[in-house]
Parts: sequence; structure tokens; C-alpha cells
Amino acid sequence: MHNSLLEAIAESSEFGAVLDGIVHGQHEQLIYGLSSSQKSYFLAGLYMHAPSRPFIIVSYSTQQAERLFSDLKTFLPSEELFFFPSREVLPNEDTREGIGITGARLRVEEALLRGERKLMVVVPIKALARKLIPADVFKSFIRTINVYDRVNLEDMALELVFMGYQRVEKVENRGEFSIRGGIMDVYPVVGEHPFRIEFFDNEVDSIREFNEETQRSIRSLQSVTIIPCREFVMRDDIRASGLKAIESEVASSDKTAPHARSREVRLRVTEHLEKFKEGVYFDSDEQYLPYFYPGMQSLLDYATNPIVILDEPARLKEALSGFTRELHEDYLSLLEKGQILPEQVSIFATPDEILEGITRRQSIWFILMSKGLDLQRKERVHAFSGKPAEMFHGKFELLAKDVKNWKRKKYRVAMVVSTEERATRLVEALREEEIDAIFVRNIGHELKPGNVVVTVGHLESGFEFPSLRLIILTDNEIYGNSKQRVRLAPVEKGARIASYLDLNPGDYVVHVNHGIGKYMGVETLEVAGAKRDYLVVKYAGEDRLYVPTDQVELLQKYIGIEDSPPKLYKLGGTEWAKVKNRVKESVRDIAKGLLELYAARETIQGHAFSPDTVWQKEFEDAFPYEETPDQWRAIQEVKRDMEKPRPMDRLLCGDVGYGKTEVALRAAFKAVMDNKQVAMLVPTTILAQQHFTTFTDRFQGFPVNIAVLSRFQSNKEQKEILKKLRKGEIDIVIGTHRLLQPDVKFKDLGLLVVDEEQRFGVLHKERLKELRHSVDVLTLTATPIPRTLHMALVGIRDMSVINTPPEDRFPVKTYVVEYNESLIREAILREMDRGGQVYFVCNRVQSIDNVVRRLAELVPEARIGVAHGQMYDEHLERVMLQFLDREYDVLVCTTIIENGLDIPNVNTLIVLDADHLGLAQLYQLRGRVGRTNRVAYAYFMYRKEKVLSEVAEKRLQAIKEFTDLGSGFKIAMRDLEIRGAGNILGPEQHGHIASVGFELYARMLRDSISELKGESVSSRETAPEVSIELGVSAFISDNYIPDAKQKIEIYKKISRLESIGDAEELEAEIFDRFGKPPVPVQCLLGIARLKIIAREMGVASIVRERDVVSIRFNVGAHISGEVLMNNVVRPNRGRVTVSFGRSPVLKVKVGGMAELDLIRFIEGMLAGSGIGERQVASG
Repeated sequence: MHNSLLEAIAESSEFGAVLDGIVHGQHEQLIYGLSSSQKSYFLAGLYMHAPSRPFIIVSYSTQQAERLFSDLKTFLPSEELFFFPSREVLPNEDTREGIGITGARLRVEEALLRGERKLMVVVPIKALARKLIPADVFKSFIRTINVYDRVNLEDMALELVFMGYQRVEKVENRGEFSIRGGIMDVYPVVGEHPFRIEFFDNEVDSIREFNEETQRSIRSLQSVTIIPCREFVMRDDIRASGLKAIESEVASSDKTAPHARSREVRLRVTEHLEKFKEGVYFDSDEQYLPYFYPGMQSLLDYATNPIVILDEPARLKEALSGFTRELHEDYLSLLEKGQILPEQVSIFATPDEILEGITRRQSIWFILMSKGLDLQRKERVHAFSGKPAEMFHGKFELLAKDVKNWKRKKYRVAMVVSTEERATRLVEALREEEIDAIFVRNIGHELKPGNVVVTVGHLESGFEFPSLRLIILTDNEIYGNSKQRVRLAPVEKGARIASYLDLNPGDYVVHVNHGIGKYMGVETLEVAGAKRDYLVVKYAGEDRLYVPTDQVELLQKYIGIEDSPPKLYKLGGTEWAKVKNRVKESVRDIAKGLLELYAARETIQGHAFSPDTVWQKEFEDAFPYEETPDQWRAIQEVKRDMEKPRPMDRLLCGDVGYGKTEVALRAAFKAVMDNKQVAMLVPTTILAQQHFTTFTDRFQGFPVNIAVLSRFQSNKEQKEILKKLRKGEIDIVIGTHRLLQPDVKFKDLGLLVVDEEQRFGVLHKERLKELRHSVDVLTLTATPIPRTLHMALVGIRDMSVINTPPEDRFPVKTYVVEYNESLIREAILREMDRGGQVYFVCNRVQSIDNVVRRLAELVPEARIGVAHGQMYDEHLERVMLQFLDREYDVLVCTTIIENGLDIPNVNTLIVLDADHLGLAQLYQLRGRVGRTNRVAYAYFMYRKEKVLSEVAEKRLQAIKEFTDLGSGFKIAMRDLEIRGAGNILGPEQHGHIASVGFELYARMLRDSISELKGESVSSRETAPEVSIELGVSAFISDNYIPDAKQKIEIYKKISRLESIGDAEELEAEIFDRFGKPPVPVQCLLGIARLKIIAREMGVASIVRERDVVSIRFNVGAHISGEVLMNNVVRPNRGRVTVSFGRSPVLKVKVGGMAELDLIRFIEGMLAGSGIGERQVASG
């Protein structure tokens, strides 16, 4: 804790009086005169010196609560400070907040109920208004499990379901659990990682934290606490009583409400009742909370004897009455439409109920102005004389002068800046002025009278307490700006797709030797008394191929050309070999061309940009937000590339609004600082205009000339811009493909930024290809097209990914539905009711007028505008600007809006004939909404009674599935799978990719490149495969790993083993994830180890016939007979013999040996033989 800083305030007599009031139980105290960060400092001091009790700070708005929380983090330890966010989604809406907000709320509820330690919670009044399930009920769901506890696994699984956890095969996301034999994995909503509980019978044998991506254990724990993963939870008894109460309310509504409304209520509620009866939680279930828990409580009821801090009570009252009024109107409208039941509104506390909850508890009121206060009771009113710090606006000589003055007067001076880089620069600058400043990570241990310390933190503003001789300065006063912290709720990592090529029965696969077939699943077969698993592949004419699991690497998922299922080959035919050879020749030509391109790029001496200048640092410091970790990494990677002599060619992939433009801005600034010109290429004129505005705002105050070149300029304006570009009078030009025309000449182009490259035509791409030779290129995209993405994956292009969502974003609520006019009307009116706007996408220009007419009949209240690419530019621009100025409520448009338009007020999207659009397009369209802290809705509609093609269905399913923030990268992966590999290396390659599938094609390409480079292919790939037939049962049973996908994943890992070290690592992983392997799995692993050793020694086959195992070496293998006799035969006299023909053969008698003992004996014998190029370690 920042001790000495908070100790300083204890010297104030007024502070002492407030503290006495707390200690002696004074019910209410008023503090006035403190503003902004002074208040936070005072609160932190009170919290530190007061007895151990929860502090609950209630603020009038979410923004103010976040500011307070951010300030308090600078003064207090993070483990004692909590933020309780409000829920923006109304209980009756069919959506749910992100797991980050839910987790933050549950963490507070659990911490308050634990009641063990001191803590401080900051809560917006809106969050306090929403009632919760009774505290004692929630507490009954919190479960602590210790090592050696006795736990019934089935009961525990049922309890987890009651707590809102979902049972899955493999735990990868929060709110999931799985059971495999005696192992239970749980991923709670709080805590960094999931944990694994291993049971011995009913006793907890061990508890381990594990990594959700690798599934490997990280560390052992002695105990773990599991809390519910949602706020509304119940057991069967509560479920039964709640259902009765709802049914009774519906029956009474039938009697009192008009017929139409009562029918609407019954229809809506019946569907929900069915879900409740099935024991299923659903998104809008919390609307029924009052029926299940009539005794709902407030967050204050979760705390034991809290001190309630009210931040500006008059504003609190105003905010509360405004919120309650809006809520009342909303609920009244919903009630009239038959969409809710009367009792549902009671989930929100009335202002009187909230006030009563506060006045029952000891409270402190913070008020900035004393005007109108009851100052009669002087003992409870305290005035403070803090004042805002002076502003220096970057004038460093004034700052230095004042700091010297404060030091002389023995002031404590603390400077709190937003980044460590700023802090270091500030310390250096102060020392140059002979001010002995020190950088500290923990301000509390160093701040003594006369000291000047610099630290990293986030305070809204600086202040001075003259009576305490204390001054705190922030970025705001020193530089004239401060960085906003990004996000208070924990950022949830987008769920990664571990393998976008997971095999499912029915998928097309490519067998390297037999061609394209259909994967049917895994079968266990018994041959000569031994059981093994096989992957079954169906070929033409009902032929079936059984692929042993040790050859799983020969199978790849087929990714080809969209909409055309591949042709199945005939087993044993010669056609596949011919096709493969034809593709191989073509691939070799392509590889040759590629290598020449890369060789040329490596040898071209582009411009190596200089390291960052002081101005670059100033420009970056002016960014008003704190960079997310991904964004920071991308910025460093781009700048590193620019400083190399080889021209940069980097792809930056990040979701819409995740901060790609800022990366481009910094790269552009760096280029301009080296007297180079920058061109930014965008797909549409409207987008060019928006980027021009962004660049102009961000470069304000710097001597940089920016221009925009598009069809919106007159010929005269365009000529003037082109002239200035040639002369070097324009530093940055933003434009459409107009920039690629031959008359555009630069004096010295250094950087080209391309936004959404997939939107440009083939000729434009060819021109871009030429430019790539000589200038640095940064390509921005929210959904990489297969070509771009796979070039990056194959390692030909450098790639940066920004996956961290910006602050306050909700995932867009996505619906895939049949065309429904009443739903369209409801969606548009709901958006208009909250002051928002709607995109209505119809991608056929011919029918757009009919759509507008029908929409005007359907929603006469709406003002409707039309925009499409065939309109005259001036007309289109005028419509878009009118929509931006909110002159229209609904914009009926084509997919013209998908290209990066930023209109934050649009939060509902309706797309007609969505099945006709590609996945990348659907995703980009959805990215146009949900760009603020409002919940956004996307409706993808298809025609009634229309049977969707398999590809269209997959596409729509994918967009619905990946509603997480940051799923652009995953969508691109899925896009690649569905759309096929597309135009990866020019249109002539389409047919070849379709005939062999993308994976095999990419492998051939990689092999050709390696061959042409003269690189040796790894010995693993060139060495002949060892054949092992020991007649033992070696397979993974369904009892051990029931999930087919995980089973194939393990088989793949076994088939890829390269060394005994790898094998031991995999054995440990299997033991960790699935428990002790049964004998058939141990045999499988034993054979894998045997194969590694045999490969090292040049063994061709190990085959058992009855009681004898023959170990045959490769013809031509240089095996010393003497070594074999000394190290293998003699130590096993009577059991092992050797014969020497064209190659040595060892005969081993194994009669009476158990299967596992047999494998271990042969492994030990070979490992100890001393044969092989490298020494083989024994397992």
C-alpha cells in the first residue's frame, strides 16, 4: 500500500474528526469542498485508517464510478478494491452481458459474502438499483473444496449445473466443466485459469490449476472455491415454487387483460416455462426473478456492517429518478404489448427502497458545494480546503521552477504519470534541472517532506493540500493531456479455435496415397485377438479404407472450392497418382516464381527508417487511450519492420474498432518524420473522408500536410493535389483506387497503408504488387481473405493480430431467422425508442425501391434514406452525411456500408437474403453495429420456406456461433474452411486446389520451396516408416476418452512424436488430462516409443509370429555384428538370436509375456544396444 502518502492525510484535524465519527458510530457525516482526485485520495486515506469494514462507494454515473475506481487503484492495493458494473441489458431482452461484466459482479458478491477481510467496492447507482437473489441463497451455492475432502462426483456435477455451468467434453471457456473418469475440470468466471480436481474413489486426491489452451497443469493447489457462473441460480425446490407463481400470474392475466394481450403473454411465457421445466437456464430468464425469489435483496444486503459513501447525493437522486422514469415507461409499454408480466418490474428497487437501504447504514456524504446544506448540525459537517493543482501544459521551465520552490518549503511532491516511459523521461528531465527526483514503483515508501517522486498510476487530476504541504501532479497538469484507461471489467480472451481443421463425420478428407474420400468416424476392430482403432474413410463405389491411427498424419481435412463438393476417388485406381503429379509440376512452377519474388524482396534495399524521434514520442503520448497489449505489440512490430532496410510487408488483422487505425497513424507519423510521403488506400470515397477527418484531428499541432483524393474532388482540386504530391508538398494522402492510377506520382513515397485489400479488383492488386517491391506496405483488415491469411500462415508474409476488445463493448446479439415483418417492425421501433438508427441491407439494387415502399408501410414512424453504389457520388455523399446527422432513422442500403463506416449511433442491423452473402461480408456488416456501450442487434434473414444450401447454412451458423468480441481471426479461419482456399496464388491454381485440397496443396508448395532452396527435408520425413506388428491391443477406449475429437487429437500427437523426450512429455500430458492410462493406451504409447528408437537404429520392421518377434534391419544399414552380439544377444542368451543375410535379423522369444511387458522388454533391449547415429535414451 502507498503508506506514507496516505499517512500524510492523518495530520489533518478535519480528517481525524471524520475518522472519529466512523469509530464512534456516527450515523451520517457530510464532507464538502473536495473535487475529483482529492476525493479519491481522501477516501483512500479513510479506508486505510478506519477499522476493518467494507466501504461501498455509490456514484451517480458509470463514468464517474469508473473515474473514482481508476483513481483509487493508484492509492490502494488491487486485491482490496472492486468495481461492481451495472448491467446494461434489461432482464427481458434475449441477450446477456459478456462474461467480463458477469465475472466482475460475481467477484464482488462473493467477496462481500465471505466477509473475512477489508474491501472497498465502487458501484454506480444504476447497478445498486437492480435486485439480486437473497444473500443467504447465493452463499449456499459457494463451494470450497480441499484436498482429502470427500465429494460425490455425481452430486457435484448436478450442483455445477444448478450454478449455471455447462457440461462439455473439453473445458476451454469460462462457465464450463467436464468429467472424465475420476477427473473433473472446472473453469470458473473468476480467477485466471481453470482447475482440475482428481478423485481417488470419492476422496479429492489432488487439485491443479491448468492452462486452457494446452490443457496441461500449471501448479498444485490445496483448495479451491467455486462460485456460481451467473447471478440467477436455483435448485429444484425453488424452481417448482417459481413455476407455480408464474402460472398463477398468467392465469390472472387471462382474466384481467384484453384478449390479444393475454394471448401474447401466454405464448411468450409458455415457451419460457418449458425451458424452466427442463432445468435449462436461458438469456432472459432473470426477468422472472421476483417469482422465484420474492425476498430479493440489494448489494448492500450482501455486506456485513458496511460504511456507505455517497458521491454527490443531489446528483445521485437526479440520476435515480431519471433512470426510474425511463424504466417505468419501458415496462409500461412492454406490459401493454403483452411482452412481460406485471410483477417483473419489481426486479428494480424504487428510489424509496434504495434510500431506505442507505439510511439504515452508517453513511458519509461527499458534496462539492455547501450551498443549500443543512449546516445546523455542525458536528456532522466537515469542510476541506484542497485545491486543484496548477496547469503547466508542457512548459517545463515553469514546472521546474515551482518544484524547486516546493522542495525548499519541504512539500511532499508526487508526480503520477500514465506510462513507465513517461515516468523515466520526466525523472531525467528533472535531474537535468538539478532536481533530485526518483522513480518509484510504490510511492508509499519514499514520500517524505522535501522529496520529489515520480510513479506510474492513473489519476484524473492533480491537487494540492496546503495545510498538509502535499502536492500531487498528473499528466493532465504536466503535459496538458491524460491517457484514459481502457476497460475496468476484466478483458475476456476471445475463445480460440484450437484447430480450425477439426474432423467431423461426413467431412471430406484427403489421404496422401489414396485421394479424396469421406470421413465416417473412428471404429475399434479386433484382428487376430488384438484391438486397434481405425479412422474409416469411404471412397467411390462404397469402398472403405481403414486407416490405422499411427498413420493419421496421412489424412487431412479437405478444403477446396466453395459450393462444389469434391469428386470421390476409387480405391486402387491410378487416377489419383496422375492428378497428384500434375499438381506437383504446377506447384513447382509457382514455387519458383514465389522464390524469385522473395529473393528480389530480400535483396532490394528499401528505406530503413530512423529510430523514434522526440516528436514521435509526443505524438504517441497524445493518444487519449491506454494501448491494449495486442495493440502495443503490433505498434512495436510495425516500427521494427520499418527500421529494417528490407521493405515491410505486414498484415495487421484486428476486429472493427480495435485500434488498427492508431497503429497506421503511428507508422505514418514515423514515415513523415523521415521526410517520406505516405499514401493510405481505402475502398470507398466515404471511408476516405472519415479517415481524412481522423488523421487531421490526430495530427493537429504537428507540421504535417494531409490531403484526400477521391471522386468527391473536382478535376481542378485533383490536379492541384497531384501537383503538390509530385513536389512533395503533401505528406499524407488518403484516397480510393484513384491513387493507383498512372497520373499519380509521388516525390518520395515511403509507406503505403492499404485498408481492406480484399475490396480491390485484380488490376488494382497487380499495381499494389509492383509497389510492394520498393515501399513499406501495411495492410489493415478485420477479416483476412484466405489468400492473405494463408500467405501469412505459410510464413510468406508478416502478420500482427489485435484481439483485445475496446472498453465497454458488448458482443452483438445475432439472430439468424426467416423473413418476419413483425420482427422487423419491433426491431426498428426498439432502436428508434432508444434514440438509435438502423441499417437495413438489401443487396439487390433492382428491388431496393420495393423494399423502401414496404418498409414505409410497415414502420410509418420511421424516416427512411436510401444508399447504394449506383447512385451519383454527390447524391450518395449527401445521403450518408444526412444519415450521419440523424436526419434518417433507417438507411436502406446495399453492402456499401460494410467498408469501415463508423456511425456509432447505429446499433441495429437487418440483412435481407443473408444466405446470398459470403461469411467475410456478413462479418464485416455486423461490425458496423455495436461500436458503443449499447447492446447491438443483428438480424440475418432468409426467405420463408427456403431450403438453404449446405454452404449457406454453414456460413450463417458460423456468424451466429462466433458472437465473441475479437472473433474476426476465427471467422477468417472458418471462412477459409467454407469458402475454400480461393485465389491463393492466382486464378489458374483454383482447379489444382480443388483437385487435391488445400492442405496437401500447401504441403506440396512448402516441399517445392524447400527443395528449390536446397534445404534438406527433415530425417523424420525422409526416413522409411518402421512397421510394427506385435499383435497387442493398442487403442484409446471410449471409457478413457469418450470424445472422438480429443481422441483423434491424441492419436495425431502420438503420430507426430520425434523423440523419447517428446513421448515422455505426451505421456505426462495424457496422465494429467485423463488420469492413469489403461493398459491398451500404455501399449499404444509403448509402441510409439519403440518406433522412435527403431527409426534411430535403422530398423525396418518388428513383427510377432506366435511366440517369436523378428526385428529386421533396413537393407544397407551399417550394423556392427560385434555390437549386436555383445550388447543384445549375449546379455539375453537363450532368448535372443541373430542371423546375418542382406540385413541383420534379431529373433526374440517372448512366450508367456504380458503385452505391456513384451513392449517394454523390446524397447529396453534396443535402447541398450548402443546402435544408432545418436545415443538413444531408455525410457
